[in-house]
Amino acid sequence: MSSIERRRFLRGFTATAAGLWVPGAYAEALLQTPRQTEGPFYPVDLPLDTDNDLIVINDALTPALGQITHLSGRILDSAGKPIRNALVEIWQVDQKGVYLHKGSNRHNARDTNFQGFGRFMTGTTGEYYFRTIKPVSYPGRTPHIHFAVKIKGRKKWTTQCYIKGEKQNARDGLLQNIKDANQRASVIVDFTPVKGSKVNELAARFDIIMGFTPTG
Repeated sequence: MSSIERRRFLRGFTATAAGLWVPGAYAEALLQTPRQTEGPFYPVDLPLDTDNDLIVINDALTPALGQITHLSGRILDSAGKPIRNALVEIWQVDQKGVYLHKGSNRHNARDTNFQGFGRFMTGTTGEYYFRTIKPVSYPGRTPHIHFAVKIKGRKKWTTQCYIKGEKQNARDGLLQNIKDANQRASVIVDFTPVKGSKVNELAARFDIIMGFTPTG
């Protein structure tokens, strides 16, 4: 896929995902997504490419290893209204279980075709979209994806997203430390097969509910 085709695809998928949001769908205050630690592996040195496609870096011909996953969702306030101009960042290990961060174990074995970090600025629907890989585990942790949400005038907010049905979830200390069962369930999402995909792609939907209502 050429760089032009890739950009068109990403724009098209984002527009489709955004169309899933229905104004006024929430009448009551929503359950806040629990805040979780940023962890030690937020990249110190950002990659040259920080877009929302983590599978292909710039115009590289070789894609990253791993099961392609279309990860989307909305950034919403406590009343269910979309938050625009929220900068959403994700970072995760590659297929070999290695972070982009130089302090990650086995960093020399990292898949250099995996971007490892991406950014997306939300529009009027609060929608974000990333093309990445299904997360894998590394020693001591169940598979997960780190999220940071940056909104002007507010402190950076971080959480993590997990795979529904993953057996290691029950043994993950950080996940189980979320004491409220409903909040814990809110960060565990389905990674479902994309119908018609010839390369076994997945789709995951993770809405993030911030604990405030923006003013202005």
